[in-house]
Amino acid sequence: PVGALFAGSVFMTVTTTGAISLAVADALGFAKEKVGWVVVPFNNSFAPGPKPFDFYITQVSYTPERATAVDLSDGYYNVKQSLVTLKGSALASATTVTELAAYKLGAQVGTTSYTLIVDLIKPTTEPSVYDTNDAAIEALKAKQIDGIVVDLPTADFMTNVQLSDAGGITIGKFDTETGEHFSLVIAKGSPLTACVNQAIGKLTDDGTLAGFVTKWLPFQDSIPAFKP
Repeated sequence: PVGALFAGSVFMTVTTTGAISLAVADALGFAKEKVGWVVVPFNNSFAPGPKPFDFYITQVSYTPERATAVDLSDGYYNVKQSLVTLKGSALASATTVTELAAYKLGAQVGTTSYTLIVDLIKPTTEPSVYDTNDAAIEALKAKQIDGIVVDLPTADFMTNVQLSDAGGITIGKFDTETGEHFSLVIAKGSPLTACVNQAIGKLTDDGTLAGFVTKWLPFQDSIPAFKP
């Protein structure tokens, strides 16, 4: 191989997902300098049709519906959803899922975060849906919503970078009965899929992926789980 083109968000190369991407590339036989990056909107990544990338990595959870339009790799990270709000808000003291139902919540369109709001929290006020997490963040700052449901790695970036000046905090995570994992997105029927799964298997077996979680996401064990 002479080069690979991966897709994600603009901060991919300095996060755990960037490290995972380069580790997968190495396992596939691509040197670091042969890897290129493009930015692709989240919902476009798993929409039907040709792809401008070899694989996409931006916290895409596996769902059977998404798998009908694209190939989704074996899981590289088992993930939990979480809730971000601002310090001092009424929501910040909530500790149970039942309490959350009284608040105005938001999530990015097409995400499992939005599905969790509707199916698990079942809020009394219709949740807000945004094209991007950036738009949800602006709504939170403007107090148009009380909180944002996102996966834990995204919550970490939100609170420590995007909402650091506004007092963003992650108040809890959701322990659901069905597990959720992130997959790499690949064009439907691509011959690369089996190779990527083989690479993920190798990185799982040799402890590389677990090491990335320990290095980049140590905070997640300290986040309390919401009670029913």
